[in-house]
Amino acid sequence: MSRRSRAGQHVAGGDARFESPVALKFINNLMMGGKKSTAEKIFYEAMDVIEEKSGQPGLQVFNQAIQNAKPSLEVKSRRVGGATYQVPIEVRPERRTAVAIKWLIGFSRNRPERSMAERLAAELMAAGRNEGSTIKKKDDVHRMAEANKAFAHYRW
Repeated sequence: MSRRSRAGQHVAGGDARFESPVALKFINNLMMGGKKSTAEKIFYEAMDVIEEKSGQPGLQVFNQAIQNAKPSLEVKSRRVGGATYQVPIEVRPERRTAVAIKWLIGFSRNRPERSMAERLAAELMAAGRNEGSTIKKKDDVHRMAEANKAFAHYRW
């Protein structure tokens, strides 16, 4: 075991408009090729579209979408003897948020709308209502974990 102490958790500030650390993390994940200003523009345009279409504050819909998309269980491959088992494990809180953000961005990129801001807004609104591809993915992951509950004793 190393003698050094563990580095403390870095707490990021917030984004420019909402001062929300989750929104900042989302913008950083949305960014491609170091173009942060473009990612911010897309995110804030999506928030404006959400407010326009739903009549609710954009940040409230965004937080609800993140909350609905967070998985509580997932499966991890574990090799025992000659066989590989899909072992269900509980997801850490930081990873829950990271996975939800990754899914929301990934599925919004595959949507048919014209601009990325419209795609992102549509996916966030769908996830806020517990619908859409992101929620389907979360349900599939949970179903897979439930189906492999028999292998839970292989957890490490």
